[in-house]
Amino acid sequence: MAILLPLFSISLNVQASSIDTVQRLPYNPHRTTPKKPQKPDSLSPISTISLSPISVSDLLKREISKSSEVKSEGTYMGYDVWLPSAPKVEKPRSVFNAASLAYIGDCIFELYARRHFLFPPLSIEEYNDRVMAVVRCEAQDAMLQKLMNENILSEEERGVLRWGKNVGSGKTKTKKRAGVAVYNRASSLETLVGYLYLTNVQRLEEIMLKLGFHIGNS
Repeated sequence: MAILLPLFSISLNVQASSIDTVQRLPYNPHRTTPKKPQKPDSLSPISTISLSPISVSDLLKREISKSSEVKSEGTYMGYDVWLPSAPKVEKPRSVFNAASLAYIGDCIFELYARRHFLFPPLSIEEYNDRVMAVVRCEAQDAMLQKLMNENILSEEERGVLRWGKNVGSGKTKTKKRAGVAVYNRASSLETLVGYLYLTNVQRLEEIMLKLGFHIGNS
């Protein structure tokens, strides 16, 4: 009998330690589960649109009609703009570093791309595919080469490009995929876009028009 008592006390300790003391969430009989993707309706206007995949070369070769010329009338510094009003900064290079301008420039560049592909209406997946095709660093590098080869940029703008190549973001998957040189050139283009957005939106629209983006009425 003296031997059984310790064993009995040990078993009680084991049972006590196995009790779950964490409060469980109440059972919800009305919980929702992810719905299966539905097939698009044959009468839907999105499903009836059939467009060929976009390529950067096609965008760069797009002919610019005279009706798409940048207007000089508007409410912001004498010209029409559709972008959000930029903060008034006289000398951005003395206030911000290149990474800051590339940060805002990346957003503005993608906004141009999203606006360009807004019409005709497409599915979200198609929108994303088309936008990603032109905002990736390889595409931005090709667009920058177009600007350099056609001698479109001023000396000041070329200086901003050289300044923007020094943007450092450490090791990223994008840099590993495209290479350091391509990544740096793409960052310099984003820096230029951010710089012009703060200083001269009219000039920014001219450059984006040269790159094939729609800036007028779609």
